[in-house]
Amino acid sequence: MAENYTKAGVNLEAGYEVVRRIKQHVASTNRQGTMGNIGAFGGMFDLASLNVKEPILVSGTDGVGTKLKLAFALDKHDTIGIDAVAMCVNDVLAQGAEPLFFLDYVAIGHNIPAKVEAIVSGVAEGCRQAHCALIGGETAEMPSMYSDGEYDIAGFTCGVVERSKLIDGSKVKTGDVLVGIASSGVHSNGFSLVRKIIADKNLDLRATYEELGGKTLGETLLTPTKIYVRQVLEVIRTCDVHGICHVTGGGFDENIPRTLQEGQGLRIKEGSWDILPIFRLLEREGEIPHREMFNIFNMGIGMVIVVDKAEAQKVINTLAANGEKASIIGEVTDTEGVVIE
Repeated sequence: MAENYTKAGVNLEAGYEVVRRIKQHVASTNRQGTMGNIGAFGGMFDLASLNVKEPILVSGTDGVGTKLKLAFALDKHDTIGIDAVAMCVNDVLAQGAEPLFFLDYVAIGHNIPAKVEAIVSGVAEGCRQAHCALIGGETAEMPSMYSDGEYDIAGFTCGVVERSKLIDGSKVKTGDVLVGIASSGVHSNGFSLVRKIIADKNLDLRATYEELGGKTLGETLLTPTKIYVRQVLEVIRTCDVHGICHVTGGGFDENIPRTLQEGQGLRIKEGSWDILPIFRLLEREGEIPHREMFNIFNMGIGMVIVVDKAEAQKVINTLAANGEKASIIGEVTDTEGVVIE
């Protein structure tokens, strides 16, 4: 069947096999509101089942960037899907929204069912962590568009929040404190620079480093982006949250100020959290000015919650009860700009 399409480089049978392989992974993400099965033209979700009185839908889309190049180099594809989910759900979480469903898009040069299954298994794992249903997606086989063994992945999520509980930074005031939640590593930003450092210094991704806890450089860099959904939603339910920031591309300088109002700034105290060893290694090997690191990487802080000083310890305790390491890393000032002391 479709012999001419096969001659053009597209294997329809492999596509059918992918669908068979991923059904179990998709089914494992079902949650309240999920409708239909994989294979329909559109994914469906029953918003009415959530009993939200004044729903505000918050959507987000993102990819994984050039972190994919490391997955190709190490031929490891079962965690990159977690990154794709994390980059989307953590973003909508910053508005106080609970992610409801996720759709993925995988574009690949030649459809290798086992590889696509590994990718989607990671997506499903990310969705389970976020309690977010994987309700649809697309796998596009595009010969000559991608080199052999390479692919791209992107995702889309939609979340919901009660209008009265929307977090938009309007409550942030001078004197509020920043509670930083530990990251799991580099997450999914800054990898163009990471890869340049690796190439310039001829670093071996399979070499182990004592400072990385005996892990290989590649294993450390491929550590999936942490998904904060369940933990932060619990904070939102029990504490008075003024603002939330997902620390992504642009590091501290570009992301945390997005929670502020005009005329406000930040004072951040270095040493109030643990800067992960991977950042020390990248700074040293790349000969990057220390202050510049904060404008590129998350430096060990993946998410920031802005609250009144009196509420901070309650937030930290709530996060600790949910397995997250957090600390007060700074405060909101009345002077624009980010100062790191």
